Amino acid sequence: MRADSRPTFVLIHGGSSNARAWGPLQNELALLGYRSLAVDLPGHGDFADTPAAYYQQPQDVTALAAAPSALRGVTLQDNVRHVVDILRRLAASGQIVLVGNSLGGLTISAVANAVPELLDRVVYLSALCLSDPGMLDEAWDVADDNLLDAAVARIAVPGVRDPGVVRLNWRAAHADPDVFAALKAAIMADSTDHQFRLLLDSLDPDETYSAMEPGALVRADAWGRVPHTYVRHSADRSLPLAVQDHMIRAADALTPHHPFDVHTLEASHVGYFSRPQVFAELLTSLV
Repeated sequence: MRADSRPTFVLIHGGSSNARAWGPLQNELALLGYRSLAVDLPGHGDFADTPAAYYQQPQDVTALAAAPSALRGVTLQDNVRHVVDILRRLAASGQIVLVGNSLGGLTISAVANAVPELLDRVVYLSALCLSDPGMLDEAWDVADDNLLDAAVARIAVPGVRDPGVVRLNWRAAHADPDVFAALKAAIMADSTDHQFRLLLDSLDPDETYSAMEPGALVRADAWGRVPHTYVRHSADRSLPLAVQDHMIRAADALTPHHPFDVHTLEASHVGYFSRPQVFAELLTSLV
């Protein structure tokens, strides 16, 4: 028997991120009387084993490129097993709402496919939601004028030896005002410079895009059984609004009798970090 009518929010981070990015939102959820649990996915946060060269000053970029990555060989199914284990441990405590941002949307989709019976709702905060195989390897028929691709290209570490791992030197932005401004405009333009520095220092350098695989596609017979909400971030310049809307339409076509519950916030891609109270109020209103 479930013990509490109030849900626990389980929070899944996006690319190059970890559980620390959810801290401000968790504080606001607690002030509203709600429990939350922020997850470090495998190879992230406490599991990252970040190279020492990432923190050294001055940085040795050659050493940074050569250091092995904790994400080598990590797959979407590793993420799913990790999150499902957490959900099973929480299941007796009450309702569970699974929330994801950005790349974390692929993991929450795969988890909802795997264990729909454990979830009371799944929420996408400007997160990837793929519903058609063509979305994995074909060009999308939508204008994607994101600022992120060009910005992160300026901090990409060349020569990383682990296959499939992308290493980004986020800390380099502290020394280059132009790079700092470009990243902030792409990721969190609605923050102060101080807030964005805090976010930069919380990020992991490594990411793998192995989650972009067929297991991340939402399934009508599993994911489609779980109430699902999409929170559009209208000021997002990493995953622009047109891309968000394209994903919503495609998923609704898959489950026309069970469409997304859609909400919109005037927020950047990581607006839950810069404006956590607004996001906490929206999330708690869903339940």
